[in-house]
Amino acid sequence: MDYAVIRSGGKQYRVQPGETIRLEKLAGEPGAQCVFTDVLLTSSGGGVKVGKPLLDGCRVVGEIVRQEQAKKILVFKKKRRKNYRRRQGHRQQLTVVRVTGIDGGDSAAGEEHEHGA
Repeated sequence: MDYAVIRSGGKQYRVQPGETIRLEKLAGEPGAQCVFTDVLLTSSGGGVKVGKPLLDGCRVVGEIVRQEQAKKILVFKKKRRKNYRRRQGHRQQLTVVRVTGIDGGDSAAGEEHEHGA
């Protein structure tokens, strides 16, 4: 099972080819290609490469499926006995990306680790 761990929007995601993920908003139209170069870890053929902190030459390629919004969350502030209440809603902008491939370049910065070690 080939997979990679990428960093996007301040969060880390474990991705596999063919998988669809929801990320914080990325610029681009549906059908456009996006490349993630912040690859922290890759696994292929039983071997794991870990970056310090990133793997050089590795990249994950994806295709933007659509732009959407998350469900609304309510932000409610209150101070008891002070007649203070504030309600605000927020919908996060998201981008749905289908991962098309993982390019695992050979890297001297990464180390080879066994899965069970």
